[in-house]
Amino acid sequence: MAVLAIGALAAPGARADSGVVRIGYVRSLIRRPVISLLEQPGPDAGLAGAKLALDDNNTTGSSLGQSFEMVDVPVRKGANLPAALDHLAGQGVRLVMTDLDADGVLLLADGARTRGMTLFNLAAPDDSLRQQDCRGDVIHVAPTRSMLADAVAQYLVWKKWNRWLLVYGSYPSDKLLADAYRRSAKRFGAKIVQEKVSEDTGGSRQSDSGVVQTQQQIPVLTQGAPDYDVLVAADENQVFAGYLPYRTWDARPVAGSAGLEPVTWDASSESWGGTQLQNRFVKLFNRRMMPLDMQAWTGVRMIGEAATHTGSTDAGKLIAYMKSPEFGIAAYKGQLLTLRDWDLQLRQPILLSDGRTVVSISPQPGFLHQSNELDTLGIDRPETKCKLQ
Repeated sequence: MAVLAIGALAAPGARADSGVVRIGYVRSLIRRPVISLLEQPGPDAGLAGAKLALDDNNTTGSSLGQSFEMVDVPVRKGANLPAALDHLAGQGVRLVMTDLDADGVLLLADGARTRGMTLFNLAAPDDSLRQQDCRGDVIHVAPTRSMLADAVAQYLVWKKWNRWLLVYGSYPSDKLLADAYRRSAKRFGAKIVQEKVSEDTGGSRQSDSGVVQTQQQIPVLTQGAPDYDVLVAADENQVFAGYLPYRTWDARPVAGSAGLEPVTWDASSESWGGTQLQNRFVKLFNRRMMPLDMQAWTGVRMIGEAATHTGSTDAGKLIAYMKSPEFGIAAYKGQLLTLRDWDLQLRQPILLSDGRTVVSISPQPGFLHQSNELDTLGIDRPETKCKLQ
């Protein structure tokens, strides 16, 4: 299937000269189902955050003679990704955002390298992209599964909720997330007392009898477990985890893919100027900011920050600065976000949300690191299998 549509979002007054930074966005039109209508992503998920960052970049860049434009390339599954990259290359784009899955990122990376482009991975959480499949021209804005799992694990251990019942889904991505939680439990001293699999039988997510069915089925799924402190759910595909809170056999809290969830952003976040960002976003797009919006905002703002500090719009110079120890981006999370030089993963605090408030932010107090406490989340330098090329 070919690329569906290609459009440009030009900044007001942008000029087709060396002072213009053109940013591509290869954007997936495929959205996974969700259990709650409140979490249904809008058609502009991700793109809205990128647009807000583009405005921010142009506000700062105007005084430096810099302007920023975006070329939006929405694609469906099976799209002709080389054709998308050819179009972007023809527009002078060398910096490309993408929210495709891991397979899509790798396909884009193969084509981007031959065209002198650098990718910004906004969505794929796969640790493999930062390990055996890492690339020197792919920057990862999205956190990894191991980072998200470590963020939850630190909080649970800090609370002394050390005995976990792990329930994971039947899809490959669910099993990878379960692997991340197993790693986190071992890393921080928690114990998984039992594991259970929730098979996706293909039933309808929405039916008149749905409430009755889940009220009967979830207790059975969680019945008979050894004594545990918290149920940890690994359900990236939103099949069952949302039904777990208040329906488990034992009266226990839920964390992971439901209950207490690790996210890059939450609509209730207001610390460190978060309210100002949220208000601007709502004013422009008439909805709340979601994690993918924040990841896209961060990726585009990284480019703007590099342009400000280098005084350049040359893509090579911008990337070199982002990879240097001097780079840092403020993202309304209380500290600067920087790139790990061993795998090009963006260090970042992870918010722990209950869907209404930010309960906590990891790294948690007491989890120390010899150089950067953010490196207690995810794969640290001594553990890495990445050999950047």
